[in-house]
Amino acid sequence: MAEEMTGVQKAAILLITLGPEKSAEIFKHLKEEEIEELTLEIANTRSISPQVKEEVIDEFYQVCLAQQYIAEGGIGYAKELLEKALGEDEAAKVIGKLTASLQVRPFEFIRKTESSQVLNFIQDEHPQTIAMILSYLSPSQAAQILGGLSPELQADVAKRIAQMDRTSPDVIKEVESVLERKLSSLINQDYTIAGGVDSIVAILNAVDRGTEKRIMESLEIDEPELAEDIRKKMFVFEDILLLDNRAIQRVLRDVDNNTVGVALKGANEEVQSVIFNNMSQRLAAMIKEDMDYMGPVRMKDVEEAQQQIVGVIRKLEDAGEIVISRGGGDDLVV
Repeated sequence: MAEEMTGVQKAAILLITLGPEKSAEIFKHLKEEEIEELTLEIANTRSISPQVKEEVIDEFYQVCLAQQYIAEGGIGYAKELLEKALGEDEAAKVIGKLTASLQVRPFEFIRKTESSQVLNFIQDEHPQTIAMILSYLSPSQAAQILGGLSPELQADVAKRIAQMDRTSPDVIKEVESVLERKLSSLINQDYTIAGGVDSIVAILNAVDRGTEKRIMESLEIDEPELAEDIRKKMFVFEDILLLDNRAIQRVLRDVDNNTVGVALKGANEEVQSVIFNNMSQRLAAMIKEDMDYMGPVRMKDVEEAQQQIVGVIRKLEDAGEIVISRGGGDDLVV
């Protein structure tokens, strides 16, 4: 009977079986539209027979087991173990449900490879291929690879990631097959959505400031609307002007004074004034003196210092100590 149900129906039955507390924890990891769909399905589920409940739980357990096997040794390893435990036909069904329902992500072998090696391997590929691969990597790894591409490629790849929506499984499989032959790695198939503005924002937040500037400047010329959408979700050093005094003072408590001095060497007068006004006169005078004493500073060092401060701001936002309003001109709430 469970085989005739949709994935949403099965998920609703599983959540009902798990109870409200565990279901609430699961809801925290779902998208709003997914929560709405499941809530409606749960509300419309009147009764569940013990047989159906058992079948759904058993299927869920098998899929979780397959996911564990894949994490341990790849999809081939999972298939081999499941065939021994469930038989060839059942194993194929479980693997199929896993790729369609639990979104096994592709390019696992690349995520386990050094970024420098991946860069050497894909930098001559078509920009669309590079964009697709980076979309499936972690933001930090994708940022390292994006930063190593040629300047003319960086903006093109960034644009393609932002504009990417749903990639055909056949295309993913073809690219993975080529990479598999070259790297002798196991493959996964994926049916997930990758890319989009959120994806490129996460990557740009992790790249060095020089790369970020080049990409954004190029996008502002070629794709101004896209650049605006990306910028609304980003926070760069100059955006510190959007913070109120209490937020700036909170940020400065977690930043080394020398880092502040180096960061301000490359800042405009307005930014310098706002930061100095949120310090004691004595501390501001000391940092100004240090800035004069240190003389010329490499732009790379300035950008790294500014990125450290931005990192502190983002960390405080994640901790809920400050809330950054992105876009819309709303005031920042602390």
